Amino acid sequence: MIFKNTTHRFGLIAILLHWIMVIVMIGLTALGLYMVRIPVSIQKLQFYGWHKEWGILALMLVIVRLTWRLRNQTPTLSALEKWESFAAHAVHWAFYFFMFALPITGWLITSSSDLPVSVFGFFTLPNLVLPNETNRILFSSIHEWLGYALIATFCLHTGAAIKHHFINKDKIMRRMLWP
Repeated sequence: MIFKNTTHRFGLIAILLHWIMVIVMIGLTALGLYMVRIPVSIQKLQFYGWHKEWGILALMLVIVRLTWRLRNQTPTLSALEKWESFAAHAVHWAFYFFMFALPITGWLITSSSDLPVSVFGFFTLPNLVLPNETNRILFSSIHEWLGYALIATFCLHTGAAIKHHFINKDKIMRRMLWP
């Protein structure tokens, strides 16, 4: 089993980080879409707490993932047209942007509300900004629209992977599956 990436496929570490982030980001997105639509209750507050904790975990994981990506080669996309290769790179960097921007804007929302961000009960993060209702509304709106953009990017990425696997019948998708 190869731990590091090669010129032809991703290694075990990159694959695990990819799929862990997929699960975490889908879970956070689903929870976020659900929790904002239910009435205020103890359960809703609990969901917000979980959303914040897992969002910070996602931020920590994306730091690890990006560090791994920058320190390892990326498999080539030689079978792709030039525009497809450009699109693939743009989508991947968009994902990194969202994986950083969503947790940070979530942290800014909470900081603007003067509420604590407890990380699984181990520690509490400091506020990034002073409490301010105008900023809370702004950061909430940015966070929401980033979430919608993440969903659109996810659909584009998944659609392209399915196209390559079932229509083009190339090895693009298999590079990110279990080695």
